[in-house]
Amino acid sequence: MLLLVAAAVALIWANSPWGDSYEQLWHTEITLSIGPWEIAEDLRHMINDGLMAIFFFVVGLEIKREFVAGELREPRSAALSFFGALGGMVVPAGLYLLINAGGPGASGWGVPMATDIAFAVGVLAIVGKGLPGSLKLFLLSLAIVDDIGAILVIALFYSTDISGPALAVAAGLVILIVALQRAHVRATPVYVLLGAAVWLAVFESGVHATIAGVVLGLITPALPFYASKGVSDQARGVAERTPDSGVPSDAESAEWLWLAGVSREAVSPLTRLEHVLHPWTSFVIVPLFALSNAGVRLGGGSLGETMSSRVTLGIIGGLVVGKLVGITLGAWVGTRLKVAKLPAGVTWLQVVAVSAVAGVGFTVSLFIADLAFTDPTLLEEAKIGVLAASLIAGLLGCLLVLRVKRR
Repeated sequence: MLLLVAAAVALIWANSPWGDSYEQLWHTEITLSIGPWEIAEDLRHMINDGLMAIFFFVVGLEIKREFVAGELREPRSAALSFFGALGGMVVPAGLYLLINAGGPGASGWGVPMATDIAFAVGVLAIVGKGLPGSLKLFLLSLAIVDDIGAILVIALFYSTDISGPALAVAAGLVILIVALQRAHVRATPVYVLLGAAVWLAVFESGVHATIAGVVLGLITPALPFYASKGVSDQARGVAERTPDSGVPSDAESAEWLWLAGVSREAVSPLTRLEHVLHPWTSFVIVPLFALSNAGVRLGGGSLGETMSSRVTLGIIGGLVVGKLVGITLGAWVGTRLKVAKLPAGVTWLQVVAVSAVAGVGFTVSLFIADLAFTDPTLLEEAKIGVLAASLIAGLLGCLLVLRVKRR
């Protein structure tokens, strides 16, 4: 709901009498310098390149958690999500290229490939009560695999002027982080500084800086340093040694402080970081991204031309039709090859309904659009296409889910 409100505020602001102030604000130049290093970008790109790296870091954490302890750990469940996501990326991109082949907007083929986890899962949570829980897990794991595809597309196709030395520095820093993890170095400030250095090196390399966040998320340890039973035994021992006087001595205080540190490390670094960062990404960073990127002018005589442009139609066709057809077809192919299976209690009609919901592409689609287009007109057409497609896909998904529930 907060994401929706931020997008609505951006649209209203950009189309109000104060619309010029919207663009002026996000084009405000900001310069950050540390010694010889200097980064100068406008406020919008500071959010897209900097704060969104934290969002993609959390995405990397979620991907790793799903592979270690989630739905993607079980091969046949993972296969269903993989085939569904693959179809849900290839078919929308193909439809877009079919409409835009040879045109100036052909580079935007990656825009309709993305599914917005927040909106898609939110829609299903609101209207999907009573559906099998495994269906919601299918949508979540599908969106996670979709994120992996989007990350690869950004890294391979929307990165420019690659600098080998800067990329080598980033790779060396990642190797150093892994080596420190293996050496049981647990000091958080060390990893924060090295993580910032990785981001800076990737930023300078020409690969989009958000990829640094994903890589750092994927190498974060997913297992705790101490077993929970061992910590429980230690806590019991400390409690038994502490006299019931109500005022512990200095020695006992030190023991309890040690126990507090051990208890913290009975939770994996991955889970701890998700717990700390998820509220910031959900309630600050992603809404701020929507506020800074969703404001496009809808008034004037050009709106009809924009809605009928090849870029806009390609994105709407890709997200609304391509996602529904691609995910359903991909999942069906996986089951026909007998490498995947439908979750217990899930029907093909339910898969079709969820595939329609997955056509909501909002956040990552807007992000890729900003990378794909340098022409302001094409970027505006792409943003309007993403907003319109996400609205249509959300409503269509709601109707199909409700119809499936009635049946």
